[in-house]
Amino acid sequence: MKVVEAADEGLIRLSLFIGLFVLFALLERWFPRRERRGDWRVRWLNNMSLSFVNSLLLRVLIPFSGTTFALLVQQNGWGLFNLADVSAGVELVTFLLIFDLTIYFQHRLFHHVNALWVLHRVHHTDLGYDLTTGNRFHPLSIVISMLIKLLLVLVLGAPVFAILLAEILLNATSMFNHSNLKLPARFEKILRFVFVTPDMHRIHHSALESEHSCNFGFNFSCWDRLFGTYLDTASIPQELMQIGINGFDEESSVRLDRLLMQPFTKTTCSK
Repeated sequence: MKVVEAADEGLIRLSLFIGLFVLFALLERWFPRRERRGDWRVRWLNNMSLSFVNSLLLRVLIPFSGTTFALLVQQNGWGLFNLADVSAGVELVTFLLIFDLTIYFQHRLFHHVNALWVLHRVHHTDLGYDLTTGNRFHPLSIVISMLIKLLLVLVLGAPVFAILLAEILLNATSMFNHSNLKLPARFEKILRFVFVTPDMHRIHHSALESEHSCNFGFNFSCWDRLFGTYLDTASIPQELMQIGINGFDEESSVRLDRLLMQPFTKTTCSK
């Protein structure tokens, strides 16, 4: 398979990001699940500014992409896939499943280790819930996540195309399952058998600790069922469910400077 050049990879990912962002922005505007809270334009500006800071910092601290690293791994014959005689299709499917499972356990780890939770909490203190929430992460948590992904690539010796596809799917599903989109009830239930839906993941953003300690999956919904973290329904209707983390208000959960400093600010809020 022809290796995707770095410039081509960047263009592909940016084009898909913009296209999917516009699509979900329109869909959640036409078919909203919940009423918007506060000035959504301010939230969007700060959430997307944080995403831009993340991209910039990641480029500075880790000046190569996952696909570039995967090419280096392949050229040196490192990783399990390079030791096994399996087809490209099997490698692709296996990697996508293991990648998604890794993201699931990484997500649980960020909730249960306090030093990681204060970073990940920035994502949960968004008092709204829409596609920009899926891009709202603290820069340090993004760097840690990237290091985990690179370690996975090294251990498995994953194909270059598999890395590109996994990253695209992760970004797309993050925007989808964080979108303020109301799906037809019957379709949502069917889709949820395989994929994480907005209604499923929104429960994870409930202000109740018992609810945001469930539904950790990002792409495939099976991991939560397999490992006992699945919650089908919130305690109250999702239109009325409180989103966020108790102890954080509009002032501390919107502005970019507050988001960047939030992990280093003392608070009495719970997990």
